[in-house]
Amino acid sequence: MSALCTICARGGSKGVVNKNIRLIHGKPLIAWTIAQARASKMFDLLAVSSDSPAILQAAKDAGADMAIARPGELATDQAGKIAAIRHCVAAVERDAGRSFDTLVDLDATSPLRTPEDISACVQLLRDRDAPNVITAMPARRSPYFNMVEVDDDGAVRLAKPLSAAVIRRQDAPRCYDMNASIYVWRHDALFEDPPIFKTGTALYIMPEERSIDIDSELDFRIVEMIMAERSR
Repeated sequence: MSALCTICARGGSKGVVNKNIRLIHGKPLIAWTIAQARASKMFDLLAVSSDSPAILQAAKDAGADMAIARPGELATDQAGKIAAIRHCVAAVERDAGRSFDTLVDLDATSPLRTPEDISACVQLLRDRDAPNVITAMPARRSPYFNMVEVDDDGAVRLAKPLSAAVIRRQDAPRCYDMNASIYVWRHDALFEDPPIFKTGTALYIMPEERSIDIDSELDFRIVEMIMAERSR
């Protein structure tokens, strides 16, 4: 089976300016994800999509096979990522003159995943005959126990109460936080709605220490510290 890896990295980061090409533990952030994709040995082709020429150049320097210029309307704060992934896949298949059975998108701001996580997600798709795979980590909070909502009238209540009250968090149904690190689709499944939560969607669970998504300066410092510890 053929597999395409996409990495979608826009240039307009607000929480951490220029984060996708900012140096972290010695090289641009996006280079870590490209290296992981290569090390997984799962892909026939690796493409990076961005509205930023600097990001596209950094991706080429780090070993990306193709650099796809993303239209401005797909790079705004309001634009969803699925549209950018679909655009990237379509552009790659047009320019490469071929299609791919398996499509994998890796988030450039989640550099703590391992190549083994990537290959395991692809294998899970194939073993389960699933339409797609998403990744998550065990949730710190539970909507059945200690996550609350505030109604329009100011009343505070559990986000998802059960008929019988949960006394211990351990007794609540298991919940997971999507970490957006790895998405895997069969080709047609990416272009069919809904794009994420489908009948048969499979879940790959990652530990918290491999699930951090860099969205703030604090996240950046934490990830840099973990990378330094790993290297030792």
